Amino acid sequence: QVQLVESGGGLVQPGGSLRLSCSASGSVGSSYVIAWYHQAPGNVRRWVASLTNGARTNYTDSVKGRFTISRDNAKNTVYLQMNGLKPEDTADYYCYAKLFLWNGIFQYWGQGTQVTVSS
Repeated sequence: QVQLVESGGGLVQPGGSLRLSCSASGSVGSSYVIAWYHQAPGNVRRWVASLTNGARTNYTDSVKGRFTISRDNAKNTVYLQMNGLKPEDTADYYCYAKLFLWNGIFQYWGQGTQVTVSS
């Protein structure tokens, strides 16, 4: 069983920066995808960025050049550095993990962290 805990959300002015953290308890194994999603009020949850165990990263078009997903294996933590924040980035941000283990494929979500971009 893996638990994901997000942190780092808050209120920031347009143009500002935040760094979200997703800490995993338990082993994620050697084959995985870790992703960030966001969900604005009244909207569906949407994919933002992802990172594979091979360090391949992908981003939705709206955040390319502004957001960076990275990992610290020693801390079992994935980060989402968000720069140049815009009001439309306001949402709850969720960490997601898809683990490819010897005994199956497992998916986990964190509880979310709120990001508000407003002046």
